[in-house]
Formats: sequence, structure tokens, C-alpha cells
Amino acid sequence: MTIGRPVEPGAAADLTPDERAAAALAAAGLTNKQIARRLMVSHHTVAARLYQAFPKLGVGTRAALRLAMLDLDGETAGQLASDAS
Repeated sequence: MTIGRPVEPGAAADLTPDERAAAALAAAGLTNKQIARRLMVSHHTVAARLYQAFPKLGVGTRAALRLAMLDLDGETAGQLASDAS
């Protein structure tokens, strides 16, 4: 897994809607359990979605995820989180 690789334009297209929703909420600072309650799935499902999203975005930490989500499509993580709810 590459850490700190710039997010490529259109990388959001590689994420499934479920991965994008979980990533947006994680980037906004929510824990896996908080994300699970918001998306009405188990925290294990959230972990799996983030596990799939991280390499697609070229990140290895939540801090890097936040930066990657800020770069995606010119949207902010806060906008993404509100779209996911």
C-alpha cells in the first residue's frame, strides 16, 4: 500500500457508493462504530469498506484519508459526509 500518493483525478469513480460513504464519514472524524450507526451496518462492515477504499485512494491512515477526500472532485470532507447521510 502506498502512503501519501496524490489522489488521481476521478479516483472517486473507483470507489463504490458504500466505500465512498464510509470513507467520507471516516474523513470527517467519525469512528467505525459511529459510521456503522449512521449507515445502519455493522462496524465490521465499515472496517471492510475502509479496507477496500484505502488502497484505491493510495492512503494508509485516516489522516491521509482525510487529505485524499479533500482532494477528490474538489469537494470537502464535510460536504462528502453530509452527502453520505
